[in-house]
Amino acid sequence: MPSSDEPFFQTIAIAGLGLIGGSIALAVRERWPSIRIIGVDHPSVLAHATGSGAIDRSVASVRDLDAPDLIILAAPVHQNIQLLNDLASIRAGLGRAIVTDVGGTKRDIVEAARNLRPSFAFVGGHPIGGAERGGFGFARPDLFAGRPWIFTPDPTTPPQAVATLERFAGGIGARTTRLDAPEHDRLMAYLSHLPQLAASAVMEVVGREAGTGFRLAGRGLVDTTRLASSPASVWKDICASNADTIGQALDLLIDRLTALRADLTRGEKIEAIFDDAAHWRAELMKGRD
Repeated sequence: MPSSDEPFFQTIAIAGLGLIGGSIALAVRERWPSIRIIGVDHPSVLAHATGSGAIDRSVASVRDLDAPDLIILAAPVHQNIQLLNDLASIRAGLGRAIVTDVGGTKRDIVEAARNLRPSFAFVGGHPIGGAERGGFGFARPDLFAGRPWIFTPDPTTPPQAVATLERFAGGIGARTTRLDAPEHDRLMAYLSHLPQLAASAVMEVVGREAGTGFRLAGRGLVDTTRLASSPASVWKDICASNADTIGQALDLLIDRLTALRADLTRGEKIEAIFDDAAHWRAELMKGRD
């Protein structure tokens, strides 16, 4: 087994060179220059990635891959599932590659992975390394430094594959942890998906009703709506593949907003919710300052 200074793989294929996939390529290039990186994406993206030195070679489809050691699916959730279907039909000559993904939901992809050939070892993955804007142009090698990277193995996942991926993610600075797929999706509905939808909805309302007064806005609006620049193309898949738990989270938020709406003149519910929110905000920020 290689040390943390030695490459864990000789060849890596990354299908999808957006913010996450591109940042993985840049981080690997910086950390282990000897690893050969193959990119799969649209021609314009591949040209950008090749020109920046992030990848060594490009192919048009995962069907064109030639025995990489690791395949990272970094497209939106539903596209990753289609890529899995493509991999399931590939000849056995690809060898015993490890396959992982970086999607924001895990139940559907873990279920789809059961259709892979036995020669593939699939491990669901989710690096928590998002930013306000997507695309290769915003990728950077330090995106995962100090951030969580969740893996979601199931009982059929080869333990060695999980351990190798954890060492790989740790090698580019991430803090790894394990969850089962349903618990991952439940937690992310509250930690990631609800904040994204809330920020986007707030920005849409404010923009439509007060956009002419933006010059008067303070840091509160700017900080609260930071996520509102995120691309809808990614979030449509996330919402569709986690609709049940996101729906529950939205129902709870709507309940709190309804209570605030009914209590605007008295302030009792406002005080209670603000006090509770301040407590949980302090818990969230422990160790982050």
